[in-house]
Amino acid sequence: MKNFVLISLILIVAVVLWSVILNNKEKEDVQEQQNINTNISTSTVDTSNNNLIATTSDINVSPIKIRQATQSEISAVVDANNQFAIDLYSRYSSIEKGNIFFSPYSITTALAMTYEAARGQTATEMAKVLYFPENTDARRAGMASIYNRLNAKNKPYTLKTANALWAEKDFEFLNDYLTIVKNYYGGGVTNLDFKNNWESARKTINAWVESQTNNKIKNLIPVGLVDKTTRLVLTNAIYFKGTWVLQFDKKETKEEDFNTGTTVVKSDMMSLVGEKAKFKYTETDKVQAIELPYKGKELSMFIILPKDNDISVLEKIMNKAFIDKMRTSLNEQRVNVYLPKFKFETKYFMGKDLKDMGMPSAFDPDLSDFSGMFDRTKTDENLSISEVIHQAFVEVNEEGTEAAAATAVIMVNTTSVGPGNPIPEFRADHPFIFMIQDSSTGEILFMGKVANPIK
Repeated sequence: MKNFVLISLILIVAVVLWSVILNNKEKEDVQEQQNINTNISTSTVDTSNNNLIATTSDINVSPIKIRQATQSEISAVVDANNQFAIDLYSRYSSIEKGNIFFSPYSITTALAMTYEAARGQTATEMAKVLYFPENTDARRAGMASIYNRLNAKNKPYTLKTANALWAEKDFEFLNDYLTIVKNYYGGGVTNLDFKNNWESARKTINAWVESQTNNKIKNLIPVGLVDKTTRLVLTNAIYFKGTWVLQFDKKETKEEDFNTGTTVVKSDMMSLVGEKAKFKYTETDKVQAIELPYKGKELSMFIILPKDNDISVLEKIMNKAFIDKMRTSLNEQRVNVYLPKFKFETKYFMGKDLKDMGMPSAFDPDLSDFSGMFDRTKTDENLSISEVIHQAFVEVNEEGTEAAAATAVIMVNTTSVGPGNPIPEFRADHPFIFMIQDSSTGEILFMGKVANPIK
């Protein structure tokens, strides 16, 4: 009988491959490991066969040196990311009554690295849920070009993303697969001793995630989610810190009511009014939308606010076409802006969500097919996803925004207001949806809902 190795995705992005034996006989052993060795186990590159073993120096290779994708290829990848973002938001909003925040880019990237090894029904389901373009070369070029753009240097803001693979040192992964991840995702490989020092390996991965997110994402992978059966963890981290083009005056921030829909809380409400308060703005009979740019004007926060204190009205009509229409309807004009300060963290265990959204085979050890990353004739193990964990952080204040997110996959054994009309007021004193986006491509890097700014 074959032993099955499951993959679990954990944000920052970590995909962990582990064995089903853990669930039956070995789970209690996870807590018993002693004498933890905190050193990273590495070895030199071996390209003499179909195997690739890499050192830590290969992690976070940037920029990726491939051809520049065409605009249509980039647009196809952006559209896929944004559609998945809206699908995931819709799912969370139906089950989460509080604040929501996640990075669709981080989740998509982690899953894309996993998808590169998927075959058969597993690949078909993943492509459908994630809306991946059918053309493999176009998808890879688009992903690589976006990665390079996000990691561009000399920007008036901080934005960086990194990918890494953490492999069981005794498990043979195919050279072709690891080369694809390195060449198109910048994801180098570090060998770890999961079999004997799984707790040390977990701490090593979490430390990498923490360092890549300016210490904002901590303890991404909890105790017990990697163990002696873990074979591979795929991680993505993204970090952003930007200041507003037009900053709010701290002296004008006042404590005001915020109506959550069920109660009224006191929040620190920022305000920006006067002749300089010009923003891209639009509205319909049901919602208002505004774009607040960060310095450099390459990234911005796009906020959609229902006119009535009922976020469900907005959530019922929100889809990609609606958001695209709101964006194209924006016109720069005077707007009096009132926005609450907020700061919160989120963590999602996404396995059930992704299965329910249409990719159950990837999580089923009897059905999963990730044979693009290992030679099935050389092992009795099969790889499948056990869990996907996403963790995110956001803080918005008078100066700007700081946001971070991580994902891990673990594998184990409109209408504009025209000139002459009254100056509109954008008063976000009730729940609203917001996105941090690339202004030129429209790619949603982070997405969330502020249901209560003080939680």
